[in-house]
Amino acid sequence: MSRVGRSPISIPDKVTVEFKDRTVFVEGPLGKLNQKINDRNIDVKIENGVITVVRANDEKQSKAMHGLYRILISNMVSGVTTHFSKTLIVNGVGFKCAVAGNKLTMNIGFSHPVEIIAPEGIEIICPQPTEIVVKGISKELVGAIAANIRAKRPVEPYHLYGIRYNTEIMTKKEGKTAGK
Repeated sequence: MSRVGRSPISIPDKVTVEFKDRTVFVEGPLGKLNQKINDRNIDVKIENGVITVVRANDEKQSKAMHGLYRILISNMVSGVTTHFSKTLIVNGVGFKCAVAGNKLTMNIGFSHPVEIIAPEGIEIICPQPTEIVVKGISKELVGAIAANIRAKRPVEPYHLYGIRYNTEIMTKKEGKTAGK
């Protein structure tokens, strides 16, 4: 059995989980999330405050989906109790960002400012002009928005100008050494 898939998920207080019509519904203090279970070999059982994901057979595809759906449901339960967040660092001469409402405006070395509108359920904060924090209850959506922001100006290797995650370690390349 899948080591990830067979471990149970405990349901915290103030969180309700329901499985009907092949869809898992999770509701908590921060919001509501749902996940459709597309694989017919995967079943979700909710008993005594514990969620278990069960598969019908030992086929390779079923094993993969078993672990996947268990992690997706676990992330939903975690998301409705605590926010997921990703922090991005903006580095460059004159690079800065600001948030007005749900719109992030970045001056990142182009002739025009780059604007990104946050979708519903996502909050973008700029605690400093060179730092962006993306928060939300859906881990998938937070990661997608953070990756979209990062893709607007990838880090170049010679000066390390661009947008990167705060946990990302960048290595600076050595410039040309001709003429020695």
